[in-house]
Amino acid sequence: MDRVSGALTVFFEDPFWVGVFERISGERLAVCKVTFGSSPKDNEVYAFILKHYRGLRFSPAVAAAVKETAHNPKRVRRQVRRQVGNTGIGTKSQQALNLQREQLKTERKAVCRERREAEQERRFELKQQKKREKHRGR
Repeated sequence: MDRVSGALTVFFEDPFWVGVFERISGERLAVCKVTFGSSPKDNEVYAFILKHYRGLRFSPAVAAAVKETAHNPKRVRRQVRRQVGNTGIGTKSQQALNLQREQLKTERKAVCRERREAEQERRFELKQQKKREKHRGR
């Protein structure tokens, strides 16, 4: 059975507070970036997770090496202290976010292109209709 783990990193990225959700399932990493705005309190972050986690749009999964961690309590405490002091997100997460950004960008470009072509077609049809009305002799 695959191991599934998640992590949330909240940090200040001028001028907003940003949260990065990381979901590791098996050996695949998916990431979602959320902008909180003003400084979120712990209970606000917890309420956000409970209410909006299902609706988050995670990036396509990328390969990530999952290391087996030891359960030595002193080591765990040191790791927690490092994570709390750590600001920012990992490079794998940044790659996943960039992949998601590129994917959304291509989707947005396709929609805009379709809209623009439909508008050009509508204008062309309107010109043709006006041209036909002029030639009717009216």
